[in-house]
Amino acid sequence: MLTTASNIPSEVVTITSAISRDIRFPTSLTKDGSDAMNESGDYSSAYCILSTNSSSGLQGHGMTFTIGRGNDIVCRAIEAVAARIVGRTLQELIQDMGKTWRYLVADSQLRWIGPEKGVIHLALGAVVNAVWDLWAKSVGKPVWRVVADMTPGEFVGCVDWRYLEDAITREEAVQMLQEMEVGKRERVKEAEGSRAVPAYTTSAGYGEDKMKALLEETLAEGYKHFKLKVGGNLEQDMHRLSIAREVLGYDNGNVLMVDANQVWSVPEAIDYMKKLAKFKPWFIEEPTSPDDILGHKAIREALKEDGIEVATGEMCQNRVIFKQLLSSGAIGICQIDACRLGGVNEVMAVLLLAKKFGVPVVPHSGGVGLPEYTQHLSTIDYVCVSGKKSLLEFVDHLHEHFIHPSVIKDGYYTTPTEPGYSVQMKEASMDEFEFPGGAFWQSETARPIRDHLKTDRPI
Repeated sequence: MLTTASNIPSEVVTITSAISRDIRFPTSLTKDGSDAMNESGDYSSAYCILSTNSSSGLQGHGMTFTIGRGNDIVCRAIEAVAARIVGRTLQELIQDMGKTWRYLVADSQLRWIGPEKGVIHLALGAVVNAVWDLWAKSVGKPVWRVVADMTPGEFVGCVDWRYLEDAITREEAVQMLQEMEVGKRERVKEAEGSRAVPAYTTSAGYGEDKMKALLEETLAEGYKHFKLKVGGNLEQDMHRLSIAREVLGYDNGNVLMVDANQVWSVPEAIDYMKKLAKFKPWFIEEPTSPDDILGHKAIREALKEDGIEVATGEMCQNRVIFKQLLSSGAIGICQIDACRLGGVNEVMAVLLLAKKFGVPVVPHSGGVGLPEYTQHLSTIDYVCVSGKKSLLEFVDHLHEHFIHPSVIKDGYYTTPTEPGYSVQMKEASMDEFEFPGGAFWQSETARPIRDHLKTDRPI
C-alpha cells in the first residue's frame, strides 16, 4: 500500500484513452547499430500514449524498442493491453503497483500468446512504463526519484512475487533495502550532482577509421569503458581489437568489452573468446542464445581462467529467466532491458535478484529511447538497491527526437530532473517518422527501405 505522501498525486485523474504509434527511424541507411546478428535494422519505437481527463492535459508516454518490421504488431498488442486500464484512475493503479502489474498480465487469452514473453510482453513494458511516466509527472518528479522516495515495503510491493520466492523472499528483499537506507541520503545527493551513473560507449559495425576516431573522441570526453561488436569474422575482429588497444592501452584503467549478439553456439563462443583473450576484455556479451542458461554457465566456467566475464540480458524476456541466470551463476554481469522486461516493476524485481546474488547490473541501452529509460534504472540501482555505481551503455544517436534527451558530461550521465520517464518524443518527430504515412516514409529518401521492407534479403 502506498504511504509516501510525496508520491500521492493531488489531483484525481482518470485514464480516458490509450493509443499506439508506429515510429521508425531509417538507421539501415547508415548501418547504425548493426552487428554480427542484425545487419541493418531500422531503430523503431512502438509508442504508447495514455490520455487523461486532467485539466492540465496530463499524459503518460511509454515505448518499447524494435528494429523495424514487426513494430506494427507490437503496436496492436499495446492497444490490447492498454485497453485494460482505460477508465481506471491513476490513484487506484498506483495504490498497489504489484497488484496492477499482475492484473495487466492476467488476461488469460492475451497471456496465451506469451506468457510473459515475446510481443505481448514488449507491449506490456510500453504500457507499464507509460503508467510510471504518468505517475511521475503527476507528482512532479523523475521516475527514479519516485522510487527513491519509497519505503522498502513500498518498493517490494511493486513486484509480482509469483515464481520468485524460491530464490528471494519478500522478507529478504525488505531487509536488503532497509540495510541500504544507510547512506541513501548521500547517494541521492550524489545522483542529483550527476555523478551516479558512469557511461560507456559502443562501437558497432563501423569501419576502421570511424571506429578509431570514435574511440579517441570518447576517450577525450572522459569515458573509461568501451565496447566493440564481434562475431562476424575472427581475423577482422582481432585487427579491430588490436587497434582499440593501441588507442586505449592496457594498464591505464581503460576497460574493453565485446558483444557477439547471440551469433555463436556454446563451443564456438568458448573457442572464439579464447582467441580474443589476449586483448583482455572484461566481458563477452550475449555469446550464445539468450535462453540458454546452461550454455551461458558453460561459457562462463570455460573463460574464468582467462579473466573474462559473461554478460547477458537485453533479450532476457522476464524475471524468471533472470532468476535462473543469476541463481545458477550463469552470468557475472546482469544486463536488464527497460522494455523487454515488463516495465519498471519487473526491472525492480531483477535488481533485487542481482543484489541477492552479488551480480553487478549493467543495463542494455543501445537503442532508440533506451538511454533515456535506463538512466533512471541505473540511478535506482545505485541509490536504492546495490549502492554501487552501475555502468551504463550510451549510443549517441536519435536523442534529438526526445523532449528530455539523455546527456553525458565528463563520462557520466546527467541525472534526469524533469518529471516523468524521459521518453516523451517531440510531436514533430513522431509526425515525420510515423510508419507508413509520415513525411519521411513518403519521401524518395525512404524508397530503398520501402523496397527492402517486403523481404529482409534474398535467400
